[in-house]
Amino acid sequence: MRRPDPDKPDSLNRVRAMRHDPTEPEKRLWSKLRNRQLDGIKFRRQVWLAEYAADFYAAEFKLVIEVDGDDHAVREAGDRHRTGILEREGFRILRFGNADVMDTLDGVLEAILMTVRETPSPSQAFGLGPSLSPKGERGL
Repeated sequence: MRRPDPDKPDSLNRVRAMRHDPTEPEKRLWSKLRNRQLDGIKFRRQVWLAEYAADFYAAEFKLVIEVDGDDHAVREAGDRHRTGILEREGFRILRFGNADVMDTLDGVLEAILMTVRETPSPSQAFGLGPSLSPKGERGL
């Protein structure tokens, strides 16, 4: 994760402001993601990734979750460009509209879980599976 460009000090201030003053849909989603409430997954919010601030990020799965406001239609081309850059860096991106989060939060959470279950964590990707028992055997 890269820090904001030092030549653009406003970007760091903008992220700090977004972290301290989230939108109502971001607050609602964060209330379900924080403290590993969703299937034990660690999420962070307003994280710098490839010079962009992601609304929510689960590092174990390289999963970025974006909550798009009503102005998304105006910024759609820029968002597609940003998504392309993040995907080339190996991130998976899920986008939800404000209305999705406000009206169907359970569906949003289920979509996140389905994506996570399709994405192996590093330990699963390398065949490590469950941790070793005290006797040195793999737990099943």
